[in-house]
Amino acid sequence: MIKILFVCHGNICRSPMAEFVMKDMVRKAGLENRFVIESKAARRDELGNDTHYGTKAKLRQMGIPFAKRRATLLSKADYAAYDYLVAMDAENVHDMLRLFGGDPEKKITMLLQFAGENREVADPWYTGNFDETYEDVVKGCKGLLEAVKERKTVLNISE
Repeated sequence: MIKILFVCHGNICRSPMAEFVMKDMVRKAGLENRFVIESKAARRDELGNDTHYGTKAKLRQMGIPFAKRRATLLSKADYAAYDYLVAMDAENVHDMLRLFGGDPEKKITMLLQFAGENREVADPWYTGNFDETYEDVVKGCKGLLEAVKERKTVLNISE
């Protein structure tokens, strides 16, 4: 089982968008039974809140299924529980490194690094641009899925 955790500031915009986009990609590839994909918040601001209405609207527009959920907080135990800890921005990386006391297994990365880009996924909470965030999330998730497939050939994951 491949376990992926997406992390953003409040767990209502970017990380749930990435969670649902990745679940959709994995489902379409016929690999859903080989993955656990979730998302959590690095900070407490939005705990208990459902996904932002702008994220839901964009997912609906793109035909990506999602479910009602509640923002939850990242915990120290998450380091051992997941194979990939995927941040949306450098602040999320900093928060995870502080919480986990480092990254000895090199599990923490920013999403767009999987697309060959060294930049952050802009937070639509501030920009209001859910289209741009969606494009970045799709690009990063495609790269992540390819990276997982390359690393997990022993599981016979194929296109």
